[in-house]
Amino acid sequence: MSNVNLPIGGRSFAVSCAEGEEAHVEMLGRMIDERAQRMGGAPSESRMLLVVALMLADELHEAHRQAPPPAANAPAVAPPAPAIDAATIDRINQLAERLEKLGGALEHGPANA
Repeated sequence: MSNVNLPIGGRSFAVSCAEGEEAHVEMLGRMIDERAQRMGGAPSESRMLLVVALMLADELHEAHRQAPPPAANAPAVAPPAPAIDAATIDRINQLAERLEKLGGALEHGPANA
C-alpha cells in the first residue's frame, strides 16, 4: 500500500491506495480540489466534501443521462460457442497427445518421442 497526500480545499488529506495507483488517486484529488475551489469561502470540512460529492454525483448523473441507450438487439451475454463435432474433438486429442510426447522428448531426449 502507498500513501498519497491530497490537497483539497486548502486542507491536506492522507489517503492509502494500491501500489502504482498513486498518480490516478492524485488526479482524482485534483478533480475534487477544482470543485472545492469553485465553492469559494471556507465552509467546514464536512460541508465542503458534501457539496463537492454532490457536484461530482450531479456530473456523473448527467453523463449517464446523456449516454446513448444500449442497442435493443444487442445480446446481454455472449452467444454460446458453436458445437464441435466428434471427429474434430478426436483430432484435437490426438494432437494434444503428440504434443505431450514431443514435450517429453525435449525434456528427456528422443527416446520418449
